[in-house]
This record gives sequence, C-alpha cells and structure tokens, in this order.
Amino acid sequence: MARRIALILAMLASLLFQPALAEEETKEDYINYIELKPFVTNFGGPGPIRFLKAEVTIQVEDPAAHHAVNAHKAHIRNDLVFLFSGVMEEDIGSVAAQQVLAERALHAVQQLLKEETGDTHVSDLFFTSFVTQ
Repeated sequence: MARRIALILAMLASLLFQPALAEEETKEDYINYIELKPFVTNFGGPGPIRFLKAEVTIQVEDPAAHHAVNAHKAHIRNDLVFLFSGVMEEDIGSVAAQQVLAERALHAVQQLLKEETGDTHVSDLFFTSFVTQ
C-alpha cells in the first residue's frame, strides 16, 4: 500500500513540474516577427527627386521584446525614416548595398531600444519589399 501511495505521489509531482518545463521550452523557441507599416520617403540629396518605399519586418525572440518594440514603434519609425531619407543612390544601388542598409537599420533600432529599455531586444531586421523610383 505504501508503494502505491509513493508511486501516486511521484506521478502527481511529475505532473506539477511538467508545465514549468513546457514554459521554459516555449521561451527558448519563441520567435516572432513584427511588420512595420511601409516607409515612403524621398532620398538622394540635390538633383531629381527620388523616392524609396521599404517594407520592414523586425524579428524578436521573446514576448518582452515584442512588447518593447510595440511600445517604441513611433520612435523606431522616426529613426528609420531619417536613416532612409539620408541614403544616396550608391547606398541602395545593389543587393549588397541594400543588405548593408538593413544592417544599419538593425543597428539603429537596437541602439534606440538599448537607450530606452536597457536591452537591444531585436535580433534581426528584414526588407520584405524594397522599391526605388
């Protein structure tokens, strides 16, 4: 009888600790994407007016990061508009140059979030659409 009670208690204990283990796995496996509204800005300095339209998606790896990005979305958009409007033709003329611009944008977002929250929060930034005219 004592063996049965011990076995039942062991089974109950394993059931109690199982949700905690599942929660830890979920935090490690969490990846989410936040799509920002499209950016449309002029660029290129003096000369003919050029326009850039970029759709940006930000990758975060935990719910706190998702919340931080949403809380500072207006500030993020502001900084990215200034970054995009300051580029020149040679800064976006090739795929490699666009990748460099994406890295600069990622660094700008991470720096902003580090100043505002104390953590960079964002793990990657993608251009899901990039058009110049």
